[in-house]
Amino acid sequence: MTDLASKSCVSCRGAAALKGEALAPLAEQLPQWAVVNEHHLSRVFQFPDFVQTLAFVNKAGAVAEQQGHHPNINFTWGRAEFTIFTHDAGPTGGLTENDFILAAKIDAIG
Repeated sequence: MTDLASKSCVSCRGAAALKGEALAPLAEQLPQWAVVNEHHLSRVFQFPDFVQTLAFVNKAGAVAEQQGHHPNINFTWGRAEFTIFTHDAGPTGGLTENDFILAAKIDAIG
């Protein structure tokens, strides 16, 4: 478990999006997640069948609900793609520490 996974998401209304060097130490803790255009995190999880994919998505959904921070999830047979960003950070959304916390918690599921 990373240090990020032990934290909890906090209200980020009006938070500024993290950019440049501010992203590096957070991204280093989540090597399997891609930081895309300094705007969002992305990761694909692979599973051997639909049932295991759905079970993982349901667990991730429960964590997201508990944290009050919700990812975009696209899933199908054997594959779940997560996109995480903070809608309120900047005019088109962006990354805050909450996004990295949620990603770490999703990683800890499984």
